[in-house]
Amino acid sequence: MTPDELARALGVVRAAAMEAAKLVSNGFRRHVAVEHKGAIDLVTEYDRASEALLRQRLTSELPYAFVGEEGGGDLENGVGFYVDPIDGTTNFVHGHPFWCISIGLVARGAPVLGLVLAPALGVEWSGWTAANGERSARRHTFASAFLPATESACAPSRTAAIAEAYLATGFPYDRRTSDDDNFAAFTTIKKKCLAIRRCGSAAMDVCLVADGTYDGYWERKVNPYDVAGGAAIARAAGCTVTDFTGGAAFLERGRIVVTNGALHGALVAELAHTG
Repeated sequence: MTPDELARALGVVRAAAMEAAKLVSNGFRRHVAVEHKGAIDLVTEYDRASEALLRQRLTSELPYAFVGEEGGGDLENGVGFYVDPIDGTTNFVHGHPFWCISIGLVARGAPVLGLVLAPALGVEWSGWTAANGERSARRHTFASAFLPATESACAPSRTAAIAEAYLATGFPYDRRTSDDDNFAAFTTIKKKCLAIRRCGSAAMDVCLVADGTYDGYWERKVNPYDVAGGAAIARAAGCTVTDFTGGAAFLERGRIVVTNGALHGALVAELAHTG
């Protein structure tokens, strides 16, 4: 896709995400009705309303397929949006501000455009990579009572040693019943690095690697709608994004590693040792 095509798409995506953010924010820190898709996998009316709004806006203005967490869908000709209408629903339900709207455009298996908007924190990340190699990744914060609005290029950190690494991860929804639960990797890496955070939104964790907050992130059993938006932003920022083997099939395999690049080999090696 060309820079002009991606810039136009990003404008449409941003407008739709802002509209969805206003809708969803009406339910934040309120007593919303909650349903269970699984033992610890929650969904609310705001997830569904946000996705319906985004589906209508994006498909009416752009010629791409749409796959949402709640309503599903299929990519046509390998090009389309993966959308999580609220990534971090458990946080949203409990009044924790670490949740977002995540939109990623994928072309032939590669995330090429992403926008992640965290309304409760007042932060937006966006990025794209064109077919000619041109790319852009930006972080925008909205003005608050205490801080002015800011906008800057996303730039990953330069940390090169695991011992100094500030990392993030997450745990799968089936961790009560599956041994493939990330605990072994977490325990091993936690003893070797500076710190690991687990905040409950894969999309935001990836973006926080893109902007240099975290040095790296890994997670298993993620879905494309969880990470496509963030992965597009991280790639555009110059991060390394792979599966656990160092390959490119992270969307298909549901195992993702995102780092500043300098740490990548070491983190992948640690994951290889722990399964």
